[in-house]
Amino acid sequence: MSEDVSERNHGENGREKEDVDADMERLSSLFHKLDLDGDGRIDLNEIVAALTKRGHGEGATDLAKRFMSRTDVDKSGDVSIDEFLDHIRNHELRLKQVFQDVDRNNDGQLDVHEVIHASQKLGIHLTLQEAEAMIKRMDEDGSSGISWEEWRDFLFLSSSDDLHEVVNYWKQTTFLDIGEAASVPVDFTPQELKSGLWWRHLVAGGLAGAISRTTTAPLDRIKVFLQVHGKNSPVTSNGIMGCVRAMIKEGGIASMWRGNGINVIKIAPESAIKFMAYEQLKGVIKGRNPNREIRIEERFVAGSLAGAISQTAIYPLEVIKTRLALRKTGEFKSVVDLIFKMFKKEGGKVFFKGYLPNLFGILPYAGIDLTIYETLKRAYLRREPSKDPPVLLLLACGTISSTCGQIASYPLALVRTQLQASYSTTNQSMTLIFKTILRRDGVVGLYRGILPNFLKVKKKHLF
Repeated sequence: MSEDVSERNHGENGREKEDVDADMERLSSLFHKLDLDGDGRIDLNEIVAALTKRGHGEGATDLAKRFMSRTDVDKSGDVSIDEFLDHIRNHELRLKQVFQDVDRNNDGQLDVHEVIHASQKLGIHLTLQEAEAMIKRMDEDGSSGISWEEWRDFLFLSSSDDLHEVVNYWKQTTFLDIGEAASVPVDFTPQELKSGLWWRHLVAGGLAGAISRTTTAPLDRIKVFLQVHGKNSPVTSNGIMGCVRAMIKEGGIASMWRGNGINVIKIAPESAIKFMAYEQLKGVIKGRNPNREIRIEERFVAGSLAGAISQTAIYPLEVIKTRLALRKTGEFKSVVDLIFKMFKKEGGKVFFKGYLPNLFGILPYAGIDLTIYETLKRAYLRREPSKDPPVLLLLACGTISSTCGQIASYPLALVRTQLQASYSTTNQSMTLIFKTILRRDGVVGLYRGILPNFLKVKKKHLF
């Protein structure tokens, strides 16, 4: 009998060793997939790449930083395989507990009703359609449920094992990624707001925006010239290259960056006002249930209104930027001199010229950009439900949706710029500007300068 017990124990120990070996092999393989350059370490950029591939766009960097802060024990700036294995093993143990808590009937599968029930307990509203889409996103074997292995493999890069954050991470990869960047600010958890992550995010975004705007400033000035001057103007009659030559001849290479200083300065107040307005608007939308999760359409409304509020607050800087971009060498002594002369000649209303077409252009661009992006991405997920959209596909979807949004809203942007540039003291309406352009240049005239604008936006995506 003792021999039978011994053999049984030996068999169980053998199976446990096999399980441990298989687990080690799985995690090692996972590490090497993340280690894109094969140097035996995982850095921030490699985690960002992995998260981007999984559907995280603008939020990928923040998630990657949180993952690194938990995993990089020796603070070397990258993660060794030992650090990775220690973190993932502990993380998976906690994820297992969360999985078992959600699995109410203990059948080893999470179904749509269990997902909705768990979300409701957290105050996160999920429709049946949203819950089904979330399950489909994680369900690799087509069983209409989620096994422990699918749950584990999908969430290994999540920075938390708290169920509330897990559901938010899950929802973000299913619905919310780079298509919303144009209109909806990044959401922060209460813990992130208290820790100061929000202002670090704003500072990082501001620095990236400053580099991006400075890099694309020549394209922006060319766009403004093409928008303001008709096709028969000596400055723009020879196309984009003729416009560049004329600007350099008049003011030298440095003139290509006229107006960029103001364009960079307005990043900080615009971002801060948009963030604060967005947080306040979310509170209004949540009403008497402050702990509930706002839906995607509510986020879109809050983001668009926050954008309108921030645009209103900094709009005078937009007008000043346009006037600086169009100025000639020696025309003004300084920015203060320009502001003084604008006010003296045209009055205080000069600083809000073109405000209405600017405001009307926010919703068409953001709405079309988001709608087309989500439509394209979901079309892919319907065909390949078990695969993460490739990074190049997400970039292509973002480019197509952004292009469509620009085409729809660009005529309003052109009219806005013409109104900003006008020195007339009489009131000029949007309708009059539209009629004048159509009569003089036809429909094509409403899209003057759109090519450098496309190039400018695509370059900004690199930052």
